[in-house]
Amino acid sequence: MTSLHLSRRTLVAGCTAGALAATVGTPGAHAAAAGRPLPPLDPRELRAAVSDLTRPPSTSAQLRVGGSAGHWYGSAGVADAGTGRAVRSDDRLRAGSTTKVFVATVVLQLLAQHRLGLDDPLGRHLPGLLPAPFARITVAQLLNHTSGLPDHRGLPDVSTPEGFVEHRFDRWTPRQWVATVTHGPLKFSPGTKQEYRGINYVLLALIVQELTGRPYGEAIAGRLLRPLGLRRTLLPGDDISLRGPHVHGYLRMTDGSLRDVTRCNMSSAWGEGELVSTVDDLDRFLVALFSGALLPPHVQKKLFTLPPEDVRMLDGTPARYSMGLQTATVNGVTLWGKTGQWAGYRTRSFSTRDGQRRFVLSFTPTALEAQEDMTERVVAALLS
Repeated sequence: MTSLHLSRRTLVAGCTAGALAATVGTPGAHAAAAGRPLPPLDPRELRAAVSDLTRPPSTSAQLRVGGSAGHWYGSAGVADAGTGRAVRSDDRLRAGSTTKVFVATVVLQLLAQHRLGLDDPLGRHLPGLLPAPFARITVAQLLNHTSGLPDHRGLPDVSTPEGFVEHRFDRWTPRQWVATVTHGPLKFSPGTKQEYRGINYVLLALIVQELTGRPYGEAIAGRLLRPLGLRRTLLPGDDISLRGPHVHGYLRMTDGSLRDVTRCNMSSAWGEGELVSTVDDLDRFLVALFSGALLPPHVQKKLFTLPPEDVRMLDGTPARYSMGLQTATVNGVTLWGKTGQWAGYRTRSFSTRDGQRRFVLSFTPTALEAQEDMTERVVAALLS
């Protein structure tokens, strides 16, 4: 029996990414479900997993399970605490760092079209943006979080619910955001260690814009959203609201009151965490990505390839991020996918590589730093 460890990594401006990581075995093991039959779906266990809105305290949860080993959908709670409307699978939500998978897919499409190379230095595509030592970081090192870029400096304090509320309408340009990591030396020699950093994907989104001549959101829409029929998915840009039916996000203030934080400026998550989507659309995207519909085989394998074994996370644990995805092995089953977080929202989208089992979990915790109890219950119900 393998236990699941879910570490929480706090990023800047309220954008967080829970890292799904295995505590036993090598995260990079490419064995999927083959050799270990997946357990049948138990609707009662799955419903119990998402219906407990006390651990962590949440206003809603929904889970879509798919794959050749069975399908299931269930939800609990309300999309709007004011009206009491139940949550639905086509309700829009803030999907956080799931954005990175869409950006990585477009970058890999450009690789397949010979528009860029993985060994291209950053300075080739974005000349003058970063100091000379940083400009030698490669596209591959941005994709798999081995860039070594310094920590951000000069950001507002959003470590409390009140801090997030105070700054949730702040507006940043991508270049202003990049400038906050240009002070001081690199944290490590690029390619030697792995540290999950959103700024890597801000830079990749800028490269996408440079190569396509279009805003990165338009490039994603033209290459992924429209061809796949993801009609409820978008990059919001300057729009601070969620349009149409959507799930509200809430934060519990230190005085105990509940604050609706659905409306916010997502510019601090530009390129790496601003995606608006639905459970249905994220499931459809997983199917297309894992089936090979979006990338040729020799490029798609980059999604499932971790850095060399001697490249470790800063805490010494094995690397767990590929060029766009993250991985964990749980009870002998290797999952690939992505977590996404924003204040009031959590999304976890994962699949076995062979497509036998995939899931998209979305819930709306009211704590700025919420525990992963619900994710652990869901994974246990799916793989135990």
